[in-house]
Amino acid sequence: MEKLTKREDQIMQIVWQLKTAFIRDIIERLPEPKPHYNSVATIVKILVKKGVLKSELIGNTHQYSPVIDFESYRDKNLTNIKKKFFGNSFPKMMAYFAKEENLSEEELSDLVELIKSNKSKKS
Repeated sequence: MEKLTKREDQIMQIVWQLKTAFIRDIIERLPEPKPHYNSVATIVKILVKKGVLKSELIGNTHQYSPVIDFESYRDKNLTNIKKKFFGNSFPKMMAYFAKEENLSEEELSDLVELIKSNKSKKS
């Protein structure tokens, strides 16, 4: 899957929330100042070309829906971030975020417990 631009990602977030959307639905949910209809339509067409949205003709207008679900997109991006910035090391990535977020001792403890409980569920 090709990397998405900031605006493409913003539009995909809206379509994932709505499940299906027309261009006007997407524009309604975008922050002010609202982009022009043609600008959004162009980005949506790019997303179709990239294979992350599909189009269905309903009447005389197109309705769009995601080809890839949000969880798959998130997982792929997190995997790429882990490889690119943290030498494919999950502990290094978590240490970075723990430091950057200035987690308290309690939050760190909760995180360790969460990891332990998820690990025991997989066993």
